[in-house]
Amino acid sequence: MANSRLQEQIAFLIEIDKVKSILRRNYLTDGSRRENDAEHSWHLAVAASLLAEHAAEPIDVARVMKMALIHDLVEIDAGDVIVYDQAARQAQKAKECAAAERVYAMLPADQGRELRALWEEFEARQTADARFAAAVDRLLPILLNFQSRGKAWREHGITADRVRQRNAHIADGSPAIWEFVQAVIDQALETGCFPERP
Repeated sequence: MANSRLQEQIAFLIEIDKVKSILRRNYLTDGSRRENDAEHSWHLAVAASLLAEHAAEPIDVARVMKMALIHDLVEIDAGDVIVYDQAARQAQKAKECAAAERVYAMLPADQGRELRALWEEFEARQTADARFAAAVDRLLPILLNFQSRGKAWREHGITADRVRQRNAHIADGSPAIWEFVQAVIDQALETGCFPERP
């Protein structure tokens, strides 16, 4: 092929197909199997679009959706870890940085820089777009856990207090979504979705 830019883009698209094989810790709503990263990214992009009106600050919905679609590509190399394991999350940071270096560098330089910058912005949560993207990113596993009757929470011994503590930053991106999440956690506790009893 004569067009090396196109070749780089196609090679990247082939590489990111691997994200379909990265299993996350939470289950689908019916509890039948674990969700994969591609499904999560798609769900997150749709959710960000639909819930944008609940953002704490004005956001660029297209940028948020782009963050949603690319933020977990690093897990092709780094894999997924449970967000409630602080030690694993710390070790994961270095793996994800190395993965970002490799994966985004596959693209033509301008596109690689753009996607890497969006990934870093998402991770830092210092902008309105990133705070909202991170809020919705944490909302979805809570919804899936609630719908699957807490299957992953119970498997990993995750208590309601830990869910509240780990996800409190949702309020930074959307106080309305955080208020909703608090109610979901309360209901999940009452209905036996957590390993502890109410």
